[in-house]
Amino acid sequence: MDSVRSPEWPVAPLGGLAANSASARYGQPVGGPPTAPQQPGAPLPYRPPAASATPTTDTRSGPPAAPPIPVKLLIAGGFGVGKTTTVGAISEIAPLTTEAEMTSAGIGVDDPGARSGKTTTTVAMDFGCVTIDRSLKLYLFGTPGQDRFGFMWDDLARGALGALVVVDSSRLDDCYPAVDFFERAGLPFVVGVNTFDGRLTHELGAIRWALAIGDHVPLVQFDARERLSVRDALLVVLDRALDRAVREKGA
Repeated sequence: MDSVRSPEWPVAPLGGLAANSASARYGQPVGGPPTAPQQPGAPLPYRPPAASATPTTDTRSGPPAAPPIPVKLLIAGGFGVGKTTTVGAISEIAPLTTEAEMTSAGIGVDDPGARSGKTTTTVAMDFGCVTIDRSLKLYLFGTPGQDRFGFMWDDLARGALGALVVVDSSRLDDCYPAVDFFERAGLPFVVGVNTFDGRLTHELGAIRWALAIGDHVPLVQFDARERLSVRDALLVVLDRALDRAVREKGA
């Protein structure tokens, strides 16, 4: 097959480089990157130095920071008291929820109270997490509130250091099972009275008497919708768990 050649390109000698190639024009080896022709006396173009085979170590940086200590806490309580809301208000990630629509089959079985507009219910658990500081991270597990899901509480409580028992002051009867569970389990817990509509149906002293909890169990008032209020309640749980750990270590 005949080849076509521009008349202005000189013929390369037999076995030599083509005269119109980059190597012949700019003096670069075959396959090298093309560069602009250098004028006589012009400075050579800048080329960065080759990277060292052994990377240098920055002596200013200290050892890597240790990961925060994981602490498991439970958010427990009766049906419709605000457990899912509590987890969602404080979690730094999108909380994992297992909410299902309430149906007519739950009429007379699941009673969220006259003031509640609740239309869903937790059928397994809620999960969220929040970092307290560089050394501590809380993992929050919200329990289902109905009695028929009570078999899950033992599994959820495994490895937990403490619990926040959420209470609706207008429906104290729904909170007895949670208080009894943690008393039998010997797990440190704090009773947090959720202020629905910003008010309490009963005073804290009357609630303590009605729940028959001792003075060693902290009783706090908080708003499950407010992040800072939930934070303060969880810090009380941490303080209770730490006090328990210190006493056991000294025994």
